[in-house]
Amino acid sequence: MSRNYIRNLFLMDDNSINQAAAAMLATMSCEEEQEEAVRRSKTSHRRCSILGHAVIQCNRVQCNERLYHDYFAEMPVYPPHLFRRRFRMNRPLLFFRIQFAVEAYDPYFVQKRDATGVVGLSSIQKITAALRMLTYGVPADSVDDYIRIGESTAIESLKRFVKVVVVVATPEPGPTRIASPNRNPRTLGP
Repeated sequence: MSRNYIRNLFLMDDNSINQAAAAMLATMSCEEEQEEAVRRSKTSHRRCSILGHAVIQCNRVQCNERLYHDYFAEMPVYPPHLFRRRFRMNRPLLFFRIQFAVEAYDPYFVQKRDATGVVGLSSIQKITAALRMLTYGVPADSVDDYIRIGESTAIESLKRFVKVVVVVATPEPGPTRIASPNRNPRTLGP
């Protein structure tokens, strides 16, 4: 408080002091309520929130656009031989077929908005993270650098991706033949 304010308090009569004190208490009460509201908003009681957990804003939308332009655009930044080396498949078309099958089976991979209206991770980001962990055997936290996906989300994406691939790629029940049957099992010919 300023010196003039305190000096003026000494010069006031009792009625003025009571009015000033009431005004000051009201102001302090209002400031305390605002501070409490800010504190509550910082430590919200959302499901899966961790008290003291730092949230890093990593601009997932920009990362998704960069990933798309680097590998999947009509004129990608990286040529097809680098796509083959990094994704272990020949063409982006195969990746898109996998993406559509995964999205059709599990809605987890469909990009959505969260409760605050922020756009979540795209299916390309989740599937790319899962593929990189599978093909290179890297830990979940290492895919965060380029794909901008958290460790727990990368692990969840990997689990769901593997489940989808197993279910979708498993043949229908019934007799399955790897090779045509031979008349004589000891010979290689018919």
